[in-house]
Amino acid sequence: MQSAPNRRSALDRPATDPSPIFENFRGMHASELLTAAVAHFDLFGRLQQGSLDFQSLRLALQLEERPAVVLLTALKAMGLLQELDGQVSLTDLAAEHLVPGGPFDCGDYVGLAAQTPGVLTMVRLLKTNRPLGSDEGEEGGAAFIYRDGMKSAMEAEDSARHFTLALAGRAKNVAPYLADAVSMQDAKLLLDVGGGTGIYSHALLQKNPNLQAIVFDRPQVLKIADQMTQEYGVADRCQLVSGDMFADPLPEGADVILLSNILHDWDKPECQLLVNRCAAALPPGGRLLIHDVFLNDALDGPLPIALYSASLFSFTEGRAYSGAEYREMLETAGLTPQPIQPTLVHCGVLAGVK
Repeated sequence: MQSAPNRRSALDRPATDPSPIFENFRGMHASELLTAAVAHFDLFGRLQQGSLDFQSLRLALQLEERPAVVLLTALKAMGLLQELDGQVSLTDLAAEHLVPGGPFDCGDYVGLAAQTPGVLTMVRLLKTNRPLGSDEGEEGGAAFIYRDGMKSAMEAEDSARHFTLALAGRAKNVAPYLADAVSMQDAKLLLDVGGGTGIYSHALLQKNPNLQAIVFDRPQVLKIADQMTQEYGVADRCQLVSGDMFADPLPEGADVILLSNILHDWDKPECQLLVNRCAAALPPGGRLLIHDVFLNDALDGPLPIALYSASLFSFTEGRAYSGAEYREMLETAGLTPQPIQPTLVHCGVLAGVK
């Protein structure tokens, strides 16, 4: 599709797939999690005597559920742990090379990184189950969290602008693929909850000339969205509404609601609450679109998404979820899940129909 004069196109595709850039960027978390497991939690030594179920292993490591899922998912994706019939055990690779004192043990080598800043930070996050910036006195505040009593960087104009535009670096690559993956032929109004710059809405609006959209987000974020609607030439069809997606009434009238890379910022109870709120706002036949990354249903990979989950865990109160976990959320809210359609940079879109 050709761009109109003086209007940016949200439908132009990159000539190359940027996924390897994101994989390499998040690769540091593999070293952090592996070193934490070896040198700080003695995870492989604990499993030397035999397998444990998830809850028993979590309690032995003194971890809450979310950090335990992040850590164990990554180690399973690395081929170091396996889970059969609910029991977590060592793979042959881990049993030979990571059990302390074994003839071919290389754990001490991995442990050389035990006191590096990145590893120590990851260990602290795993033990406390709190994201960076959430503790009192930490400068800047939590990057993507809004919660009473917690300072949020997204409430300050400069930091909100920085983080919103940073996230758009991925979104502008993925948006044209989302627009092609989702049919809006019969849709009239799209509600983009937590829409940020609105780039996904802009792509869908440019792809579907008869569509209207509402971008719903925090006031500081919508300042950037307002600028973007002008640049993409969709200001006449894109309304900007400020509010709290967990507390304020959602704008009415949408037959399609989009949650693009939103749910992974939150723990399961908050995810279910938000999915329930969106489902309640839809008319019969309406669709909720979850656009996100998806772990395997067995929570054993893929490794790039397991490492992205560690990144999410570090900065938010969430993690990556599996397709099965998202389908359960949709079904609990009374929606019928549809097959996942891939987009780009490990993302896909899962629709739930009311």
